Amino acid sequence: MAVVETRALSKVFGTGETRVEALRGVDLTISEGEFIAVMGASGSGKSTLLNLVGGLDAPTSGEIRVGGIDLGRMGDDERTLLRRRRIGFVFQFFNLLPMLSAEENVSLPLVLDGVSEAEAARRALAAMEAVGTLHRRGHRPGELSGGEQQRVAIARALAVEPVLVLADEPTGNLDSVLAQQVVGILRRLADERRQTILMVTHDARSAAWADRLVQLRDGRVVEDAPIAARGSVHEVLARLERVP
Repeated sequence: MAVVETRALSKVFGTGETRVEALRGVDLTISEGEFIAVMGASGSGKSTLLNLVGGLDAPTSGEIRVGGIDLGRMGDDERTLLRRRRIGFVFQFFNLLPMLSAEENVSLPLVLDGVSEAEAARRALAAMEAVGTLHRRGHRPGELSGGEQQRVAIARALAVEPVLVLADEPTGNLDSVLAQQVVGILRRLADERRQTILMVTHDARSAAWADRLVQLRDGRVVEDAPIAARGSVHEVLARLERVP
């Protein structure tokens, strides 16, 4: 089943001399359980694509479906509910509330959405166990390492039981060792839980864990290639450098 489908997806910002075509006719399909890495230079359209798929912005033209739902036909309030209940977000800088414990950070979005405290706690603890942070449930973010904070952030995304996880440079604030640990968790979630993941990254080592590499250039997909084995992403990128 396709979790994400985009057809001729385009996004334009500004008018006249300030007009920028951030995305130009992007076609993309992501199946359930796939782990997709998106790479490209600054200004290639990576963040714009993530924002459109996440319902944070509306396309200028084209179609986009997440979990079979046509985002183009949704209003702002409907997209807000979709983000809250169907999509998990993981950010570069963790975005944890410093005054709350790890468990409270994970369960807070559920409580705010009207989930009972008991059910929110159950789902939070299950998500923390899945990423290996259950033993740190009572600690605040300031008492956690960067890698632990990102694990908690991933647990927060999982707790909503999303159809899709969007990860925006999830290893960008970590050293190389912790980065590989975190992206390894994403790989395991795709393998063991059939979690669909779309990750934007600048790091080829992190992208190597994905099933496919989508390369953007000037708002267009220049290649959508499977990664047969870890490390082969470097060969894909080397080939893309020769694409005019």
